Amino acid sequence: RGVDTELFKPRPKSFLDAPRPISLYVGRVAVEKNLPAFLDMDIPGTKYVVGDGPAFDSLSAKYPDVVFTGYKKGEELAQYVAAADVFVFPSLTDTFGVVLLEAMACGVPVAACTVTGHISVVQHGLTGILDKDLKTATLKALEIDPEKCRSFAEKYSWKRCTEQFVQHLAISSQPLTAH
Repeated sequence: RGVDTELFKPRPKSFLDAPRPISLYVGRVAVEKNLPAFLDMDIPGTKYVVGDGPAFDSLSAKYPDVVFTGYKKGEELAQYVAAADVFVFPSLTDTFGVVLLEAMACGVPVAACTVTGHISVVQHGLTGILDKDLKTATLKALEIDPEKCRSFAEKYSWKRCTEQFVQHLAISSQPLTAH
C-alpha cells in the first residue's frame, strides 16, 4: 500500500498539449471500472484514458473525442499522470486505490465516487472530492491545492511503508508474557 514518490512526483504540465483542464483516468479498460460514467460527462477540456483491457477497442471507437493512449508504465506513465489537472476514477468496486495515491503524489487531485475504497485513500476536500455525482466531483476537484495532495501521498511513500512494516515486526517479535 505504498507509492513510489520518487517516480510519481509533480512535473511540468506541458507533457500533454491539449485543451485544459485535462481529466485523466489510469487503469484497466474494462466494464467493472465504470468508465462510461467518466466518458459520458459533459465537462470542459480533454479526457485521457491511460490503460488497456477488454473494453479498449469498443470504448475508443464509441468515444472518438477521448484520447486513449493504451498501456503505459514507469517514467512515461508518471509523466501522463503529473500532466493532468484532475484524476478521475469512476470505479465503484475498488478496495485500496494505489493509483489514486500515485496521482496525489504527482500533485493531481482526485475525483471519485463515494465508495469504501476511495474513502480510505482520498481526504474529501483536501486531496480530492468524493461525490455520488462524478461530474460534480471532477469540477470541484480542480479547485484542490496540488501541494496538499503531494504532502498527503508522501505519508504512503515506500520508505514510510517500510518503516511501518519494520515497526510491526519489532512489535510482533516481543515475547509474550503470562498473566
